[in-house]
Amino acid sequence: MVVGGLVFNIGNTGGTGLGLNALFGLDAKIGGAISAVVAIAIFLSKRAGVALDRIVVVLGGLMILMTLYVAIVSHPPVGDALRNVVLPGKVDFLVITTLIGGTVGGYITCAGAHRLLDSGLTGPEHVRAISRSSVIGILVTGVMRVLLFLAVLGVVTGGVALAADNPAASAFRSAAGEVGLRVFGIILWAASITSVIGAASTSVSFLTSDATSPRRRNLYTVAFIAVTTVVYVLVGAAPVTLLVFAGAFNGLILPIGFTVVLWVAWRRRDLLGGYRYPAWLLGIGVLAWLLTLYLGYQSLGELTAL
Repeated sequence: MVVGGLVFNIGNTGGTGLGLNALFGLDAKIGGAISAVVAIAIFLSKRAGVALDRIVVVLGGLMILMTLYVAIVSHPPVGDALRNVVLPGKVDFLVITTLIGGTVGGYITCAGAHRLLDSGLTGPEHVRAISRSSVIGILVTGVMRVLLFLAVLGVVTGGVALAADNPAASAFRSAAGEVGLRVFGIILWAASITSVIGAASTSVSFLTSDATSPRRRNLYTVAFIAVTTVVYVLVGAAPVTLLVFAGAFNGLILPIGFTVVLWVAWRRRDLLGGYRYPAWLLGIGVLAWLLTLYLGYQSLGELTAL
């Protein structure tokens, strides 16, 4: 899980670099390094962290609206897209693994739960609120991915050649002009920098315990961000490639985190305050776990080619 968080954070740092590249035209490597310093400062300031969380919620809503606008004005071939959902012309296991891994893989399996623990929302009495939070989160993510796909699909089928170094930004620029490009840059940067902080703090939590002092835990988190930034700057791969690799890699290790979740739900009810998961939900969980194993196995060869 820690290794997955490390890989993910390299990709997250690349995301901050792409955001500043879209916003200011700054080199993505320099933008990533600057963003890492900002991320450390935000992490060490609780007030700044709370403010950023609230800002990102607003920006997330703005991103959905802007992506919806681009998806409409770019006139994507919705019929062809729907037809390929049911009868795809080609099944690309690496793409599927990357999407799933970038959504719920690696450290993300535990990140949401850690945020709930930090907020004090724990115990069987909060199962309904916790379930609602997770379901809403995954639905919003799913809607956003569909809209983004349609937006980019419309731009590409319209004859626009996307920039290799920042394809999403060039898609928004083509459909929404310079204003759309700058807004996209702000949103991508904010979302990525919160992911940098979240991935670091969640990953470090696996290396520490209640006996670890808050000061030492903070030092570990700062060091984690610094190490991933150095690796990002030194690695020659493009930020877009790093983001794809991070999603795919975390998709491969998703079955590991999922195994722990299923084991606790099935055999370690003493850790759940006596709460018993419904049998039908455990059954669906096992089927999803088997699917992640199959996707990971099929994607392994393609991932090594990256």
